Amino acid sequence: MPATSAPVLSAPEHRVVVLPQQLTFGAHGSASLLESGLVQGVELPSSCRNGTCRACICKVVLGQVRYRIEWPGLSADEKAEGWCLPCVAVACSDLVLEQPAARAI
Repeated sequence: MPATSAPVLSAPEHRVVVLPQQLTFGAHGSASLLESGLVQGVELPSSCRNGTCRACICKVVLGQVRYRIEWPGLSADEKAEGWCLPCVAVACSDLVLEQPAARAI
C-alpha cells in the first residue's frame, strides 16, 4: 500500500497571518484555511473538519472568507462579528486571523 502524502497545492493566492503569534502561510485556491495552514506548518485547532464542532473558530481581523458548505456552524450574529471556521473557510483576500491556540508545527 503506497504511503499517504500531503495534498499538492497550487501557488498561494492569498497571504494569511495568524495573531498573536505572527504565523504566516499562503491560502491556496479552494483548499480550506485549515488545510493550507497544515501543509505549510501552521496548525489551527480542529476536530470535526466539517464546520460543526467549532473547535477551530477564530476571528477574522482583516480580509474576507467564503465557505465550502452552505451554512457552517456559525450564527448570523457570529458571522457579522467576524468569526469564522477555518476548517470550511476559503480565503477570498489576504487575511489576518486571531487564534491564540494556533502553533507552528
